[in-house]
Amino acid sequence: MTLSSQPPYLPLPAGEIGLLTDLYELTMAQSYFAEGISGEATFSLYVREYPPDRGYLVAAGIDDALDCLEALSFDTDSIDYLRSTGIFTADFLEYLRDFRFTGSVRAMPEGSLFFTHEPVLEVTGPIIAAQLAETIVMNQVQYQTLLATKSARCVQAARGRPIADFAARRTHGTEASLKMARASYIAGFGATSNVLAARRYGIPPTGTMAHSYITSFDNEIDAFRAYSRMFPDRSILLLDTYDTISGAHAAVAVAHEMERDGHHLTGVRLDSGDFDALSRQVRSILDDAGLDYVRIVASGGLDEYEIDRLVSAGAPIDMFGVGTRVGVSADAPSCDMVYKMVSYDGRPVMKLSEGKASLPAAKQVFRQYDPERMMSADVIGLSTEATAPGEPQLSLAMQDGRRVVPPSAISDARQRVSDDLSRLPDTYRRLRRPDHFPVSISEDLQRLESQIRGRLSAALSS
Repeated sequence: MTLSSQPPYLPLPAGEIGLLTDLYELTMAQSYFAEGISGEATFSLYVREYPPDRGYLVAAGIDDALDCLEALSFDTDSIDYLRSTGIFTADFLEYLRDFRFTGSVRAMPEGSLFFTHEPVLEVTGPIIAAQLAETIVMNQVQYQTLLATKSARCVQAARGRPIADFAARRTHGTEASLKMARASYIAGFGATSNVLAARRYGIPPTGTMAHSYITSFDNEIDAFRAYSRMFPDRSILLLDTYDTISGAHAAVAVAHEMERDGHHLTGVRLDSGDFDALSRQVRSILDDAGLDYVRIVASGGLDEYEIDRLVSAGAPIDMFGVGTRVGVSADAPSCDMVYKMVSYDGRPVMKLSEGKASLPAAKQVFRQYDPERMMSADVIGLSTEATAPGEPQLSLAMQDGRRVVPPSAISDARQRVSDDLSRLPDTYRRLRRPDHFPVSISEDLQRLESQIRGRLSAALSS
């Protein structure tokens, strides 16, 4: 049972979560089991390299990963399937039948900013448990971090104009659509068109109308009238089904009819064409008709780069709806997130692979601020360091397989993103070619790394 009063939203039934893993996790686990290898291991989850044009990352999916770890198990059907593969021994399958995750997790809070090579989360536990955590943890954190980071960049580009998530139809599956709504709201979006996500996460729902609604009527203005009769206080009329300028004039006529009935048209939506030129023309038509209160919404093919271009040009767009390009993070559909063992049975370990070397031992991230409380640098140190300068970013989230703190309220995670971004200097937030935030390694960690490199090199040459 979690500390939250609301049950977790798991991506699949608890008894199947054990199967949401790569086969080699299970084959390694069987070998560990057969060899009696059961010491405690620590794994670090971090990003090696930034996706293109990123200068920071927004941690998301941490709470979902913890929910999955609490539920990680193998039900009877899962055991029967593993038996049917002919790969696993009877005694190992009996072990899995009673398996539960019993480790601990230290993590950054949901919505924290972090940077490359910094552990956003560390798992410690018996090696089989820590190993079996890998796939589900990476699955939950990598994708949502990618979406939250992309969405935060859109919020930055909009410069205070509201943004809504319209991505559900183009994301890569049902679960992806829900995670997009959640991650984008944490990053600062104001609403989602995804009704299930709105209910599940407490996000304001939003929506307008489709072109099919308009084409189902004999003419455009009749469609506008019918919709505004049904929703007199929340109508946003879609203008571009036939011709955007003609649609704007029809919207004006309907808006005046609504005024006579004591209501106001909420907005109009542009969904194609040159948004800059069309928004200026539509704004002029609305203003000339005394409808300066009617907002202009733009949607269709938008991302942070296009939003930034439109805002920089002064396009009179009041709100943006973003979908495909953000919901699949089109310019950077993955990030180089990895889960690497850093200690086993009290012994620090590391990889030496070219371009993929890892830092040894359980770690802490210490964040430093200047006198104005702007972020100035991070230091990656050992988790045991007591004198490293800066504020520690990872804290205990789970112990003995159970949460020790409740999941972050989505409003708290959202505020954390906003607060952290307000303290990150502009040079690291640029949408193109941002500077990379200074991240260094503590002297203690440097010494340990050097010792282990030397020891491994000596062993390899002997």
